[in-house]
Amino acid sequence: MDLGSLLIFAGALFVAAGSPGPSIAALVARVLTGGIRSVLPFLAAMWVGEAIWLSLAVFGLAFIAQTFHLAFTVIKWAGVAYLAWLAGKMWTAPVKADGETLPKADAPWQMFATGLAVTLGNPKIMMFYLALLPTIIDLGRVSLVGWVELTATMVIVLMAIDIGWAVAASQARRFLRSPSAMRIANRLSATAMAGAAAAIASR
Repeated sequence: MDLGSLLIFAGALFVAAGSPGPSIAALVARVLTGGIRSVLPFLAAMWVGEAIWLSLAVFGLAFIAQTFHLAFTVIKWAGVAYLAWLAGKMWTAPVKADGETLPKADAPWQMFATGLAVTLGNPKIMMFYLALLPTIIDLGRVSLVGWVELTATMVIVLMAIDIGWAVAASQARRFLRSPSAMRIANRLSATAMAGAAAAIASR
């Protein structure tokens, strides 16, 4: 695939993925409550989910999303329910009286499941790859090597965006040392997570 096409794809993806949405809101919420290291499984799941959507588009399998619409709808609402449950958990999370310990993160598999649910159930991401991508790239002429190049470009762009957001949230988290600050962080994170669930559910 020529460099021009990859740059166009990277630019479009940067604009689409860089704008705050359900995925970014969920990512920031998890960093605030668990720290940047704890969200690595979440980030990996987000990138895997986007690679799945990209592969569906590149290999002409978009019809699967239409044929098995019910399956994707179930995934979407399961993701919404899980995000809502996480929001409730964050809202009621206890804080340490001494202010030395920040809220703990979920287990890695839970973080991965959350990231995958957010990405696969996010209509914004689905529409980019299944509807917008074909207008940017001639998918009919993408070879296996081209798919690898697109996937690598996608990962690089998403890493730059998502890690940037995670680092910013992590810096904010350093100031959360008092019980009141931690309680505010929990409530803000819960609100962000609930907002992500609402955004996915409303589309």
